[in-house]
Amino acid sequence: MATMARANSGPAYPERFYAAASYAGFDGSPNSNAKDIASRFSNDVALILYALYQQATVGPCTVPKPSSWSPVEHSKWKSWQQLGNMVSIEAMRLFVKILEEEEPGWYSRASNSVSEPVIDVQMNHNSNVEPIIENRNSFAETKIISAENGGLMETQDKDVVSEGLGSIVVYDKWISPPVIGQRPKARYQHGAAVVQDKMYIYGGNHNGRYLNDLHVLDLRSWTWSKVEAKVVPKSVESPSPVNIAPCAGHSLIPWENKLLSIAGHTKVPSETIQGKAFDLQTGTWSVLNTYGKAPVSRAGQSVTLVGTTLVIFGGQDAKRTLLNDLHILNLETMTWNEIDAVGAPPSPRADHAAAIHAERYLLVFGGGSHATCFNDLHVFDLQAMEWSRPTQQGEIPTPRAGHASVTVGENWFIVGGGDNKSGKCLALKSNRRLNMFLDFPGALETVVLNMSTLAWSVVASVEGLVPLASEWFNCVRNAAMEIELLHADQQGMVDRC
Repeated sequence: MATMARANSGPAYPERFYAAASYAGFDGSPNSNAKDIASRFSNDVALILYALYQQATVGPCTVPKPSSWSPVEHSKWKSWQQLGNMVSIEAMRLFVKILEEEEPGWYSRASNSVSEPVIDVQMNHNSNVEPIIENRNSFAETKIISAENGGLMETQDKDVVSEGLGSIVVYDKWISPPVIGQRPKARYQHGAAVVQDKMYIYGGNHNGRYLNDLHVLDLRSWTWSKVEAKVVPKSVESPSPVNIAPCAGHSLIPWENKLLSIAGHTKVPSETIQGKAFDLQTGTWSVLNTYGKAPVSRAGQSVTLVGTTLVIFGGQDAKRTLLNDLHILNLETMTWNEIDAVGAPPSPRADHAAAIHAERYLLVFGGGSHATCFNDLHVFDLQAMEWSRPTQQGEIPTPRAGHASVTVGENWFIVGGGDNKSGKCLALKSNRRLNMFLDFPGALETVVLNMSTLAWSVVASVEGLVPLASEWFNCVRNAAMEIELLHADQQGMVDRC
């Protein structure tokens, strides 16, 4: 039976947003004081609230980039511009959600209410809901569910149709899009990366056999094709082709007009990390010539792009020794540097996830040793060169390794993985801009960490056996398109959520 969510939760949208914006100081009047807003929230929170308010009330950012000498205005512009074509109602919901995370009792303390038209929001467990039409976008109503702490937890299990790059649809279940072309063979421990509207996958493990093939999926036409790559000779003096050895457990990073394949295990292991680059314009592979002391070879590491550097942490070497060292590769000079950090680092591990926040903080979550999996969170400050282990908030995820992750704004989505105990795999269902590749069946779970508040929440969880979970897969964000989730199973199938 449907009930009115607003009975215990205050006004519905958009009235709830206007009340939240007024409470936070974003009332649109000349008396709004940006300094007061900044003093109430951290810089990161104030910036994202500003951006979401602009997105909700004005729309996507079309104003020119401000002068470089105004860092505050530049940060505000960048925060707004990064929201892309997010529809107004989603910006409203995120604004309210972030405010409730910062000040859970804001509504009871709000002194002003805004007399905007009230929209009744129903909690209806049936899938038929009527969409609201706003600014030529279509989106269905939100389910608002009371959480234990008195706040609200919102889900968006409906179709979203928006203009721009064609009709993009969000579903509350996995579907199989009409993928055509030559599909890659089934694999795991492969690399995946999105460049514009194409997703590339390279290498991986197929039944214990390492691969070195490169495939591309056109995300507009849903067409697979194999890339027939060429190889650049080592030098004029030595014109013999470079051997691009099959590998698995590597990382694939888009950089300028290239795809960089870093680390990974090969049949004949090397002593140090090897890298190679695929030039997307010429269609050629070449070996990366690096300088300095290269780290020991490994797989299951994390490789995170931070500005013009790659930050490599952990993994497992060819002798199955687990690692917790930290190295940086400067992509402009191609020089390796080992970081001499202070503080207690994470224990040696592989198959963890890592993300960068505010271009300064490296977050490391989970991973596994030979005997157990972890659910600890560590932060490395790239300016202070110091490790710390902050206190996690909210519903902390279960231990896992082999999971994938992707960041969307300040949210870090953790997808899938295994726990080494029950043999179960944990995987994903999300309603944000994500693309993912999976490999094996299992249960469904997706969690998200707000990187500013370090608060966890569960995006979705589905009980029972479903063919949408795995370990050692890849999750990549496609910023050019709207909401897409991709899944590659043992037969090489692709699904979308």
